[in-house]
Amino acid sequence: MIREMQADDWSRVAEIYNQGIESGISTFNTKCPDYESWDAGHTKNCRFVYEEGGKVVGWIAVSPTSSRCVYKGCVEASVYVDADYQQKGIGEKLMRKLIEEAPKAGYWSIYSVIISLNVASIALHKKCGFREIGYRERVAIDRFGKWQNTTLMELRF
Repeated sequence: MIREMQADDWSRVAEIYNQGIESGISTFNTKCPDYESWDAGHTKNCRFVYEEGGKVVGWIAVSPTSSRCVYKGCVEASVYVDADYQQKGIGEKLMRKLIEEAPKAGYWSIYSVIISLNVASIALHKKCGFREIGYRERVAIDRFGKWQNTTLMELRF
């Protein structure tokens, strides 16, 4: 079941995000923010969780790509699925929910910046209609001290 994310979902959302940090291919962050910081950096709409058996096992949310008003329709997506529930279509269901709801919220472009080693995420985005628009070479050093590239994905409505 997909539903809107609530503040009291944060403990599971953070737990799943921490799994992404530990994987080394989901984010360059090395520490999960507190809820207040995370909440301030993401839009209040288009936040969804996937529940299975009453447990949050995945989430998706968007953040603005810019504070400039001319870019108000451009957002960047983050999607995470609990490691024990991956490869079951949950990420795709969450992404398709976002794609359905984003235009209703006034968004005309969804972007994702994916660590290039994360081939599963790149494949998910392509399956959902995103196109690869470029990459950034050696853009950041990961938590293991290695330079990594990111792949830039875009979906326009």
